[in-house]
Amino acid sequence: MLLAQISDLHIKQAGVLAYRRVDTAACLTRCVTALNALAPRPDAVLITGDLVDQGDSRQYAHLRTLLAPLEIPYFLMVGNHDERAALRAAFPERAELRGGGEFVQYAVDVGPLRVLALDSMVPGQSGGTLCDARLDWLARQLDAARSKPVVVALHHPPFACGIGHMDDMRLDQAAAHKLAALIGQHPNVERVLCGHVHRAMFVRFGGTIASAIPAPAHQVALDLREHAPSAFVMEPPAYALHRYEPATGLVTHHAYVDAADGPYPFHDEGGPID
Repeated sequence: MLLAQISDLHIKQAGVLAYRRVDTAACLTRCVTALNALAPRPDAVLITGDLVDQGDSRQYAHLRTLLAPLEIPYFLMVGNHDERAALRAAFPERAELRGGGEFVQYAVDVGPLRVLALDSMVPGQSGGTLCDARLDWLARQLDAARSKPVVVALHHPPFACGIGHMDDMRLDQAAAHKLAALIGQHPNVERVLCGHVHRAMFVRFGGTIASAIPAPAHQVALDLREHAPSAFVMEPPAYALHRYEPATGLVTHHAYVDAADGPYPFHDEGGPID
């Protein structure tokens, strides 16, 4: 089973650049092409929030158009740049976006894997939280899935990464502690998947591994100095492939959207190439 994860698309209105520099629409188009070309093809694509840049209905309409060529089933989640009502209006056929009441959260099976998508958004704020209602929903879903391997996904990382301006807007610490305690009661949770920071990160969390991924467009600058400025860089766009097999659990690969030179063989008819 292969689950692809992309995050932080930041789609603007057609023809508008993010931060006056980044053509996020073109980046997503290249990413869709790369995902469609994968062999084997992923069973699903999980998109972990910041789908658009300002939660605007025109941006969601553009997002829908850009995702239309994707030949793999996909699931949408919300981040701090999103707006729940506008997202639901743009994708009226997506029942999973409505099943969580006030929140956009749902459970879905991808092969043998149970994916629990959490809504960590706080309207009007960059940071995230999980209120008691959202955590109660997660607790019920985890109890119902004890016989399955589980992935829990949310936009905001529930850990500090050392990039100060991003840590200022992560999942609040009280919610993160509650989430860790809850996940720690369920050893069948394979991974906690996040976005938000536009970088690849891994950390022990709640008895499992929490990870975040790069974006298909711009990345947050890796600057671990205290009081480092908020900035982005045009590092190679990327996504994640989570491969699940019962014998190994979940193994994650980070892949780049744009093709690299190669592949070249390690061996020829004479043996190893020297």
